[in-house]
This record gives sequence, C-alpha cells and structure tokens, in this order.
Amino acid sequence: MKLKTESFFHHLNFNTDYCIFSLHNTKIIYDYFCLLDVHNKRTLNDVQFCCFMRHVTDMGMTYIMQIFDLLDANGDGEIGFNEFYMLVCILVSSKHHVEQNFLDMHSRQAFELLDTDSSGAISFAEFECLAYLFNLKRNVLKKTFLDFDISGDKRLIYKEFRIFTKDCMTNPEKYKKKGHLKQM
Repeated sequence: MKLKTESFFHHLNFNTDYCIFSLHNTKIIYDYFCLLDVHNKRTLNDVQFCCFMRHVTDMGMTYIMQIFDLLDANGDGEIGFNEFYMLVCILVSSKHHVEQNFLDMHSRQAFELLDTDSSGAISFAEFECLAYLFNLKRNVLKKTFLDFDISGDKRLIYKEFRIFTKDCMTNPEKYKKKGHLKQM
C-alpha cells in the first residue's frame, strides 16, 4: 500500500516511534474527515471512502473495499473518525516504512481490526489481510501463521499475535515486502 506523494498527509508531523500524529495534526485530520463527510453524519460511507482512498493511495477497488469492510466492524456500511484515523496512521506508517513499528505499538487495535468475526482469534484468512495492509511478504505469511499458532488450533489469539508483532520488530527483513502493492 503506497500513499501518493501529492497527498497532504505527506506534510503532517508524524511520530514514527509511536506511529501517531500530534494533537494539532489530529485536529487537521479530523477537519479533513469532516470535509469528506458531505452528509454531516460523522461517518463516511463506502462511496466517500473509495473516493478518498483512490485519491490518496495507489490501491485498486478490490483492496479498497476489503479495507472498508475491515474498518466497518459493525457492518452498518459506514466508518467513523476513529477507524479513519487508524487508517491514516497505517498509510503514513507505510510512507515512512515503519509498518512493523505500527503493528508493535498498536497491536491490540490491529488485532481487533483483523478479527473480523469478533471471535477473539484471527484465522489464517483474516491474518492474510496483513500482507497488503502492512506491506508484508505474502509468501511468508502461511509459515509465519503456523509458527506463531502456539496452541495449534489454526487461529491466533491476541497473545500469539503479540508475539508475532514483537518478531516483526526484531526481524523486519523477514517480513518486509520490497515493492509496493500493485493495483487490483
């Protein structure tokens, strides 16, 4: 996933250690969100979200809709500012090449994002979403999933996922994708 260079997010102050924005820049992101929210519902629907993503990323519609579905955890067809903010943090983490740091610093939020069925565990299908969200090598994911599935139940609970995020920080070359996502 790659943030386009003409996006104004390139000019915001982003703390790469904690993968968050300053309070001032969070307010700017909120104001941007409000501009996108043309219906004044404090949410973005799929059309608004797709327009935003096509404007700021190099992603194709299939990936964009998958991300929308991930962010729309309650299935009401809309995402709020909290989900939008997390997405912007992921996008800017990708721009700064600190995706693994994002996973480490925000492992609980990433886990909850990927646990699409709210079962308290991540299946391999859910885990695969990591590949393009965080620019990870897709061919390493299956083995990685099995390595960190300590219980052997073919699902990662949060503690197992947390061990994975720590491994991402200590062995980044093992996971980091060299190129950027192609449009789908």
